[in-house]
Amino acid sequence: MKIGSIIVVLWLVIGALAALQRGYFSDDSKTSCAEASTVFVTVIAGPLNYVGINPKIKNCNVPEPSK
Repeated sequence: MKIGSIIVVLWLVIGALAALQRGYFSDDSKTSCAEASTVFVTVIAGPLNYVGINPKIKNCNVPEPSK
């Protein structure tokens, strides 16, 4: 159990570093749903980025709030 937790934490840290290297954490007030999803997927995909996989979310359809 302990080794599994360490692996998960390392996986997420490596994923955050991959997202940081790609500039996904820049201070941009125009962040869209697709950009936020891309950051999330990049952090989760973590080490896979370093073997050439580049996850991107192209469309994100969110329903409009009711009026």
